[in-house]
Amino acid sequence: QVQLVESGGGLVQAGGSLRLSCTASRRTFSNYNMGWFRQAPGKEREFVAAIIWSGVNTYYAPSVKGRFTISRDNAKNTVYLQMNSLKPEDTANYYCAATRTNNYYTAESYTYWGQGTQVTVSS
Repeated sequence: QVQLVESGGGLVQAGGSLRLSCTASRRTFSNYNMGWFRQAPGKEREFVAAIIWSGVNTYYAPSVKGRFTISRDNAKNTVYLQMNSLKPEDTANYYCAATRTNNYYTAESYTYWGQGTQVTVSS
């Protein structure tokens, strides 16, 4: 069992930045590929970014590529999502998740999920 706790959400103006963190409860964190997803009211949960266990490879949704950066620190059992140039359409509840599969883009591939952290971008 891996427990994930997100933090760092909040209210920011368009064009601003936020950094989300997700800390895992177990040292086996380094065995997992990690992803960030988001869900806005009335919409399906969508893939945002993923990073493999070693941190070497990263993957992004087209809507955030060039603005968001995912990274991880295995010594701290933590994955980050640096979000720059935020837009109102980035407003959503952001979730981190862990998977041992190589299917990074599909929510169903992830075994463990955090409780989410709200990001609100005002125009």
